[in-house]
Amino acid sequence: MIAATVPVQRPPDAKLVAIDAAGQITHFPRSNFPNLLRAGDVVIANDAATVPASLFGIHIRTGATIEVRLAGRRSLEPEAVRHFSAIVFGEGNYRTPTEHRQSPPELRPGDGLRLGSLRASVVCLLDHPRLVLLSFEGSSEEIWRGIVRHGRPIQYAHVPVPLEIWDTWTAIAGPLAAYEPPSASFILNWSTLDLMIRRGVYFGTVTHAAGISSTGDPKLDARLPFDEPYRIPQSTTRLVQGARERGGRVIAIGTTVVRALEQAVGTDGVLRAGEGLATQRISRETRLRIVDAVFSGTHEPGTSHYELLRAFVSNEVLENMNKELEEHSYRTHEFGDSIFFERMNLAGANVNSKKSEGCGTLGLPTQFANNGRKYRRSTLRKSLNPRQLSTIFSFDSAYSRMVP
Repeated sequence: MIAATVPVQRPPDAKLVAIDAAGQITHFPRSNFPNLLRAGDVVIANDAATVPASLFGIHIRTGATIEVRLAGRRSLEPEAVRHFSAIVFGEGNYRTPTEHRQSPPELRPGDGLRLGSLRASVVCLLDHPRLVLLSFEGSSEEIWRGIVRHGRPIQYAHVPVPLEIWDTWTAIAGPLAAYEPPSASFILNWSTLDLMIRRGVYFGTVTHAAGISSTGDPKLDARLPFDEPYRIPQSTTRLVQGARERGGRVIAIGTTVVRALEQAVGTDGVLRAGEGLATQRISRETRLRIVDAVFSGTHEPGTSHYELLRAFVSNEVLENMNKELEEHSYRTHEFGDSIFFERMNLAGANVNSKKSEGCGTLGLPTQFANNGRKYRRSTLRKSLNPRQLSTIFSFDSAYSRMVP
């Protein structure tokens, strides 16, 4: 496949390959996606806004230049921003392919980092010399202000021009939660949503902290996806239940939505509203219990996103799809073309979940877990400019008219 190099969310020539439950492969213009939906279907997208999570600064003990890429926290609560897991690189920037980036200086617990106006210290290493738990100084408002003012979107070498934050925010972006854009939702705009609703399709959202897609290190990449917090509103659980009652499909826009929904389903098969932490790795062995189809970007074999697709279709179908993508010059990465899979009946699937706890593992220490408080707009009002606030909060009133 060809890397998509231009940061355009909805290019007019975007392509879509669709695979039905029988494994039949068909090509469409991506703008035709709403025509693949049926009355009674429920489409669920990730409304997370992308955090400017790339922070350049200084490793104080050595004076070395570093880049810190925030990679996770255990809560979506805006006040819970003192502790982040992060990937640390040495000198350089996104123009160097991630796998060729310099390593950071030796990182030790207690090391101080100066990141623009922010100050942070290394709490501990997370089983890798490049992956650390950071503790930021200051109030939540000061931390958010420093991230928003000093941070840049995480970016990779296939896009040559610097990304702006609005390149990474979807049309439905809400709470600042994602570390890279939930780019499957780039397909959505208000006209697309209006067309879906007119066709009798229901629309809902989850908020899921979409994580880093590449660390530049094969051992770390093998541990992706990292643990990611999510929030599922009661309105979305009602939509899913309604789809089940009327025989409609539950369609996830993006792999993060699949993770959130499949993590939140109980042993009784009922989707639970509220907040949680997605710890499972979805793969060929996973038995999907909520999601019937997924709309996603094109992904390279071996990545965690690609492995998730094995829960929907057989290996043979995936191999056939790869050939089709190559033959039709599909573009990959966040601004690339798209795929739409209906779930096939796959034998041998089960629930595959990985757990993590403690500072010596991928996730943050359990004492930093979310305490369940409700999302507070007041914190973001103090931290963001009027344009960003308008983007964040304008979705609420329109969305309330879409969901019964």
